[in-house]
Amino acid sequence: MIAAEQKARTTYDNLIREACDPDVIAPLVFLREREIVHFQRFGEALAYVQKQLDSDNYYRYNPAFDK
Repeated sequence: MIAAEQKARTTYDNLIREACDPDVIAPLVFLREREIVHFQRFGEALAYVQKQLDSDNYYRYNPAFDK
């Protein structure tokens, strides 16, 4: 998911570089900024999930493994 956000951002960067019309550039800038925010939020979510998974060993407390 994170790689897709980076790829979209690069695509918007390339389109902005080639565009001449300000009416085209403005929405592309908005979309690029949105991709940057998405990338940051996915990164934060990933860090949160990793922290939660590292806090406890869930398999150690799983009764299914005690059979």
